[in-house]
This record gives sequence, structure tokens and C-alpha cells, in this order.
Amino acid sequence: MAKPDTYVGIDKEINGGMTTIGKIIRDAWVFGIIEETETCEGWNFAGVDALLQKVNDEWDKYGCLVSYLPEDLRERHQKIHGLAIENAKKSGWSGEVETDDEK
Repeated sequence: MAKPDTYVGIDKEINGGMTTIGKIIRDAWVFGIIEETETCEGWNFAGVDALLQKVNDEWDKYGCLVSYLPEDLRERHQKIHGLAIENAKKSGWSGEVETDDEK
């Protein structure tokens, strides 16, 4: 099976969007880089990589730690990522895949 040329969109992602690209998109929402309505569906992977660079630049300002975010961004992060985790669990995601190699 050939690899896709474009991204499927966070709303169509496996594991309820609990993937590396899904996290990039949610963080981009947190920092206001893209609108929360932007799913990135149809983006080429160079565009996703460019988004990653912008997200990383923002995280660098805060030492890459949620606890260093200003209160408004910390609350926004909690809301966006908390809702994503809740929805992913409803769709069957458990988080075990991310920790399987730690056993």
C-alpha cells in the first residue's frame, strides 16, 4: 500500500488523533498558529513539517514545559488536550501504544 501524499485531517486520524501529527495540530491551536477549526486535511507533509517548526518555536519560549506557559495558554492547553484525550478514549484509544516499549 502506497503512503499518502497528504494528511487525512486530525478529525479522521487513527486513535482519535492521538498521534504525533495530532499533537502538533493541537499545540498549534493552543498557540493560535492555526484556527481550532483547521483540521489540516489535505495538507502535504512539508506543510505539516513547517507547522511543527512554528509550534517548536513557541514551545522554546516556555522551556517546552506546560507549567511554564502563561495562565491563559496553560488553561487553553488543558482544555484542548483534555478534550482530545476524552474523545480519543471514547473512540477506544487507551494510551497503551505510547507506553508499550516501557515494559
